[in-house]
Amino acid sequence: MELIQEHSDVAAYLAADDVVDHDHPLVDETADALWTATGDAYSYAKAAFEFVRDTIPHSADSGDDRVSWRASDVVATRNGICYAKAHALTALLRNRGIPAGLCYQLLGDDDGSNPVLHGLVALRLPGSEDWSRVDPRGNKPGVDAQFTLDHEQLAFPVRPELGEIDYPGLYAAAHPAPLKALQESVDRAQLWRNLPTGL
Repeated sequence: MELIQEHSDVAAYLAADDVVDHDHPLVDETADALWTATGDAYSYAKAAFEFVRDTIPHSADSGDDRVSWRASDVVATRNGICYAKAHALTALLRNRGIPAGLCYQLLGDDDGSNPVLHGLVALRLPGSEDWSRVDPRGNKPGVDAQFTLDHEQLAFPVRPELGEIDYPGLYAAAHPAPLKALQESVDRAQLWRNLPTGL
């Protein structure tokens, strides 16, 4: 998929903010441990992806009612929905100088009803001019997202015939729509009611 950078300067995709707080001590500590176990950018990026995908359960799968949105909180609580997990992976990648951004899909039920925004991450390894999308949502029966940079293996391929959309925008900061839903929800039940239905 051809992604459209929100910012032409790739430095924007390395910045820290209140959401992607990659300068937080816990994010730094986690990145240190992952880097020590790998030692090069590709292996680190894959390990960071698998860490977020596999050790931070998606709250819809785990039943956890807590709502986290800041990357460091996602790592600390080991909990989050797709947007939150995308924030965590973006922070871990940026912590080691790997440009990363946030991107989104619009997905629906099998009949196309109940559209909802889904969050992903795109990264660009050093020396590459290409962005690759990965989905740290978390696998379960019927979902098999993998760290593959030469082709996409996301949790949910879009079905255009049902009105689903791959949004081409590559955002340096969390989009206001999903961030507002996360920040204004006191628990997962409220978050489910607040989930955005588009960008």
